[in-house]
Amino acid sequence: MEIQRRDVIDGLGKGLQVIEAFDEDHPRLSASELAERVDLTRTAARRYLLSLVHFGYAQTDGKRFWLAPRVLRLGQSYLHAARMPRVVQPFLQRLAAECQENFNFSVLDGHEVVYVVRSNNPRMISIGFPVGARVPAHVVTPGMAILSTMSDEWLEAWAAEHEFTAFTPNTVVAPADFLRNAKSARALGYWVTEQQLALGLRGIAMPVKNRKGSCVGAIGTTIPMQPLSREAAIERLLPHLSEAVEMLREVI
Repeated sequence: MEIQRRDVIDGLGKGLQVIEAFDEDHPRLSASELAERVDLTRTAARRYLLSLVHFGYAQTDGKRFWLAPRVLRLGQSYLHAARMPRVVQPFLQRLAAECQENFNFSVLDGHEVVYVVRSNNPRMISIGFPVGARVPAHVVTPGMAILSTMSDEWLEAWAAEHEFTAFTPNTVVAPADFLRNAKSARALGYWVTEQQLALGLRGIAMPVKNRKGSCVGAIGTTIPMQPLSREAAIERLLPHLSEAVEMLREVI
């Protein structure tokens, strides 16, 4: 949907940018530091920060500011209101019971994969990411699975803007290698990554498409490299994954 410029409230957008300015490397910010990160004057940055404090989304010691737990409501609103997580959850639970592994459903947000649903079985060892985690898309299998559904032109533009950070000696950091892998994943209909983000771990994922053929996310799992070989892991998990994806196509 194309939004008319006259209908956009710039202050709301800037306020959200202020919240997003806080991250692992910048958990606490002064007004001056925030102003540099979001292109504001110091006075305007301070007003935004004080407003967040007023509404309960931030706290301060008078000089520096940090986010308050209330900010979590913003993410929870998506999880509670969105239909997709509720539809996908039973399929993940079934996969977990069949394969005795934890599974997740992820979506692409710009250059990151966001994990929005996860199977829940306390008897299984927890490997992978919790709900809400964000990871660079080029290093996790769901990212490659989703990206493989895009056109060559779209992929090339995405790769040109992406920061291919290395996390292990095996991480694919060359755009040409990434593009080649994405096209291979498209041909296969699934993808397997090994030791891209962490040593000793393997991931397998498939894109999830709706009845119109549009990709809405990916289902995947992360398992240890041992004792199964790559081929054995594919043989054990892929049939169950394929069945779940085909069943989901009919209900989303």
